Amino acid sequence: MINKSLLFNLLIVGFTLGTTWAIRGKFGHEQGAAWAGAIAAVAILLISKREDWYHKLFKATLAAAIGWGVGGIMSYGVLVGYGKGTDFINVYYGLLSLFTVGGLYGFIGGGLFGLTLTETDKTKINWGFLFVGLVAGGIITYFFLIYEWEWFMTPPRSELWAVCLGMAFFLIWFMVDNKYKAALRVAVFSGLGGGFGFAFGNFLQVLGAVSGIVFNFWNVMEYSLGFWGGIGMAYGTFTSNWETTSAIQKKSSNLIPLLLVVFFIPFVVWDQSFTSSKLTKSYAQVFTQDSSTVAFYIQVISLSILLIFTAFVLVRYYYEKKGNLINYSRQDVAIFFLSLFGLYLIYDFLISAALVQYDRLEHYLYIINFVLIALSFNKLKPLFYNRNTDIGKWAMSLVLTIMVLAVLAIFLISSHTEMPHAKVRFE
Repeated sequence: MINKSLLFNLLIVGFTLGTTWAIRGKFGHEQGAAWAGAIAAVAILLISKREDWYHKLFKATLAAAIGWGVGGIMSYGVLVGYGKGTDFINVYYGLLSLFTVGGLYGFIGGGLFGLTLTETDKTKINWGFLFVGLVAGGIITYFFLIYEWEWFMTPPRSELWAVCLGMAFFLIWFMVDNKYKAALRVAVFSGLGGGFGFAFGNFLQVLGAVSGIVFNFWNVMEYSLGFWGGIGMAYGTFTSNWETTSAIQKKSSNLIPLLLVVFFIPFVVWDQSFTSSKLTKSYAQVFTQDSSTVAFYIQVISLSILLIFTAFVLVRYYYEKKGNLINYSRQDVAIFFLSLFGLYLIYDFLISAALVQYDRLEHYLYIINFVLIALSFNKLKPLFYNRNTDIGKWAMSLVLTIMVLAVLAIFLISSHTEMPHAKVRFE
């Protein structure tokens, strides 16, 4: 049984990652996913009300950003097309493949986030060995699965999912070998949530297209991945036993994680997304004659906002902290959450031209989500339940999820005839 307060906490994290993952669709790739994962991590820290976790604000946020972001190398456009098919084998294959991709997003993201929470004064994580192992595991797995055995999942697109699978394999070994049970629990449930959310999102997307309702149902699929992935990551966190550590640490250890989260990731988003061609296309429907000029101003405004945000965080969270030691309050965490989330939301409106095109309903739904999430934090009660590691139950959850996806596949093939952009993997 899940306590109502715990359920509310899970939903808030789900809404947070769901909203930011839906926004991520405008930015795409690793950088968009990293920013979304970072915001979800801050939400969990804020809900936890654990002062000894507050000093991990930037390290935990960066770990989640890297973990969720690395999955951005995976291609899944073809997989989404399989769900639009009319035969069970192809549709079920598509859902299972999306479950794999979403599961890898969540497992690596949740695992790295959980490891930062695991690290205490007594328990030190060998981060150098871990990241070398992740790279090696990714390369070796890709070599055998794709180069040698040609086990293609997304032909003719990129098969870099195999790299992420290799990373997940090494991450499992690393956590099991070092007995990092809590971090493993976060990774498992985050992976189950992300995997189910992606497959279920494809189910919702296809039904939405069949319904004839005019809405961005691709966005619904993205929201589903984030929503269920966020719930999984939060559930793994709040049902694990964590050691207590010092609430104070060296000030200098925060600077690099701070700059990477606050400036580098958003700057890459700006550099890759706020291009003249993309902005001119977005604003051409409203500013037919001066769209290129408007695009230039949007570039300047968006970069200026990022620089102001970076300066604000540097001053408040680094330079104003006196001495060699540093600690953060819950207010610090809350302000950082709202500002990091708010900047992401502002970037979404600027890149999509939603400020001057009012027919894009999903963008205004993001604002509603943001406001409701922000208003909820003072009412949340941090609840932790120590649940035992039960591999048998985890395996049963995996089997049950796979069975549910089979039911969804049967429902999909009976809901429509041939659809545009449907893909066929098996003739």
